[in-house]
Parts: sequence; C-alpha cells; structure tokens
Amino acid sequence: MNLHRLVLLLSIAACSWAGSARAQLPVTPAPDHAALLSSPDPRLEQNKRLVYDFWREVFEAGHLELADKYMTEDYLQHNPNVPTGRAAFVEFFGRFKKPGPIQPKVSAPLVSITADGDLVVLAFVRQLPDPKDPAKKYTTTWFDMFRIANGKIAEHWDPAEKQP
Repeated sequence: MNLHRLVLLLSIAACSWAGSARAQLPVTPAPDHAALLSSPDPRLEQNKRLVYDFWREVFEAGHLELADKYMTEDYLQHNPNVPTGRAAFVEFFGRFKKPGPIQPKVSAPLVSITADGDLVVLAFVRQLPDPKDPAKKYTTTWFDMFRIANGKIAEHWDPAEKQP
C-alpha cells in the first residue's frame, strides 16, 4: 500500500513539473570562447581550435583561399545544399562569400564546442519567427559537426534541409 501511495505521489509531482516545464527557455550564447576551446586532452583542444579557426577565417570571414589549410581535398559534405569536396566547397561559397576582416572570436552566437575522438561539434543560437505569431521570435539550437583526419577537417554534418 505504501508503495502505491509513493508511485501516486511521484506521478502527481511529475505531472505538475511537466506542466510547468513546457515554457521554452531561450538559448543563450557562451560569453567565454577561450573556456569553450580548452580541454584537458591536448588532441581534443587542437581539434576544437582547428574547427573554431576554420569557422572564423574561412566560413565567417570568407577567406576561401585558406580552405586548404583547414580542409582535406576529399572533404565530405552532408549538407544537401553544398557540394562535396574542398574545391566544390570553395567554388560554392565563393559565389556569395567575399573576404572580409577576420575577427578574433567567432561572430555567430556560439553556445558550445564539444570534442570527442575525431569529432567536433559547434552549437549556435538560432533565432526564428514563431509560426504562431510571426511578429515574435524564438530561439533554438543549430549544430555543425566536423570529423578531423590528419589535422584537417574531413567531413561535415548539420541539420540543413534542401533549399529550393
């Protein structure tokens, strides 16, 4: 009998908690990128730095001439809108990305950098219009994952969907 009461009380508490936990918490960027880049494992720290610097210099600043410094020639791309291969990446982004100043920090609102084995994941704040009220915005998280091979980015994944 006591076990049944305990289960009932826990069920009521869980329902109460679930009801109050439905409001979304906004996704917020991390203020200290240096802390995100550190790791007790030097190889993981090196992989994080490689991806971070690639993002700043090549992707954000548009210095596509630096792609060979960061990417393998046979780079694999899993985003359905971007062709695979380093040369194809450079050609694709070269159509609309022009070189600009390289910033000391990633400009996009970075939430975290996670490294495990040969994988590095960048997580960013993404702000979108609320489908229930387009005048309002909400935040969610965008992820980019990279595989490192021999000190260069060899593969990339993200949650992108095909664009018209």
